[in-house]
Amino acid sequence: MTTLLTGVKAKMYIFAHRRARGVLDGEYASIFRGRSLDFDDLRDYVPGDEISDIDWKATARVGTPLIKRYVATRRQQLLFVADTGRNMAATSRGGDIKKNLAVMVMGVMGLLAIRHGDSVALVHGHGASTSSLPAKGTESHVENVLRHMDASSLEHGSSDLCARLEYAASHIKTRTLMVVIADEITAGERLAKVLRRLNAQHEILWVEIADAVLAGPDAVHNADGVGTDVQGMEQVLLLLASEPELARHYAQATAERAHGLAELLKSNGIAQTRIGATEDVMKQVFALLERHRRAR
Repeated sequence: MTTLLTGVKAKMYIFAHRRARGVLDGEYASIFRGRSLDFDDLRDYVPGDEISDIDWKATARVGTPLIKRYVATRRQQLLFVADTGRNMAATSRGGDIKKNLAVMVMGVMGLLAIRHGDSVALVHGHGASTSSLPAKGTESHVENVLRHMDASSLEHGSSDLCARLEYAASHIKTRTLMVVIADEITAGERLAKVLRRLNAQHEILWVEIADAVLAGPDAVHNADGVGTDVQGMEQVLLLLASEPELARHYAQATAERAHGLAELLKSNGIAQTRIGATEDVMKQVFALLERHRRAR
């Protein structure tokens, strides 16, 4: 049986060549610079690398610049916080199901973690229920993490990411690199409060899975002109999506929500990325890690 992790690996090879995968690997390692690192191996220099990381002796031997790569001698913990409610069973901006993009992101970052000897943990849930998986550093465990994300369905309870974050704030005492897998949510006081708590203990990265566009020229359509709002499980009339005034109000509300969240994350020093299609995952994960490294 094909595993979810096998699918992630295949897509990594499709959407990123070997050199790009090596750079992504280096970006992950750089997050833990200064935390008891040992030399691991060498890789080709690429623009943006630190000049101080060049191994000049090895460079002289082979004739091309080589970068020293390190691994942490003390294991770090990568913690995913993901809501597995109905929202993640909705359609993304690129047309795929949101949970599929979440699985890809978590698979890529989970593989990076165990490649560097780190462990991977998960806080997840839907409706009023929140659970966790303990940190382990094996591929079989990462596969288990992905399967919990992949279980999201329209039969699950409603989405409440703040509840998952509040659980993490109360139950996770170890310092982690926390990767939040988020739907498009509004930055309210409840979210601001829990992020202040978490930010005092963890390094946080925010991955937003972009919603399908519901109004305007790029809006989703189907044969009967009716869609479903998965949060409230209510029908919406997609035929109205092309109405100019509705499209204008929709675009304004979407922009205001995005701006409010971006400002909240920025005020807490949290790097953010937004992903709407499978082919964007590798590029956006790299950009996220780079953004986080430069902000530290």
